[in-house]
Amino acid sequence: MTFAPAPGAAPMRRMVAAQAGFETRTLLRNGEQLTLTLIIPLLLLAAFSLESLVSFGGGYTRIDFLTPGVIALAVMSTAFTSQAIATGFERRYGVLKRLGATPLSRTGLIAAKTVTVIAMELAQTVIIMLVALALGWSPNAVGAAVVVVPLLVLLGTAAFSGFALLLAGTLRAEATLAAANLIYVVLLGVGGVVFPLTKFPPGARSLLELLPSGALSTGLRDVLANGAAFPAKNIVTLAVWAVVGIALAVRFFRWE
Repeated sequence: MTFAPAPGAAPMRRMVAAQAGFETRTLLRNGEQLTLTLIIPLLLLAAFSLESLVSFGGGYTRIDFLTPGVIALAVMSTAFTSQAIATGFERRYGVLKRLGATPLSRTGLIAAKTVTVIAMELAQTVIIMLVALALGWSPNAVGAAVVVVPLLVLLGTAAFSGFALLLAGTLRAEATLAAANLIYVVLLGVGGVVFPLTKFPPGARSLLELLPSGALSTGLRDVLANGAAFPAKNIVTLAVWAVVGIALAVRFFRWE
């Protein structure tokens, strides 16, 4: 037996797990981020479900339509807007530059941040569903929804996370802040989150369903309100966005 030191970097999975734990603790301590990622979606769910602010059509009750959309909104808030802004300012203040001097690679950092937001999103989905049930939500779903809903959330989170890190890793912090908020507002209006895509012309609706927000909200609505077992088109669309977004982030992300 030898007690000689064995210098070297820890295995990648251990570095990713440690960084993910740090990212989670940081997120939970940040009240502003928690407000954006959870409180705002819950307020929208309560406000729009209790007041006739929007006509949904399609035989939906307000709460039946809104619940899947608010889950999609929470994914977008956490994985895209909040993460892009936070990472952009970490980059500006030199936090990422210091991480770049460690054995943690760009791929490891992106993996850690994505794992963090996936865990947060799954917890948020449970909370939103519980609040929706308290507001009178009655889901029309088959048994496969137990697997398909987390799959949609996971793919949507990966897609939004990839593009958030692409923005944060290539633009200045102020530009990231402006771009992330602008995209958030646009997708809130045209992503099928709180406004039905049936309100748009058929041609535009087909294109909007190909957006990550449209694919996620439509897929969740098909599963939770229409009883679909496996919305293949939405799942494939989100998977493509996830692969493209993460690949671009890995390729172009800069530490400083």
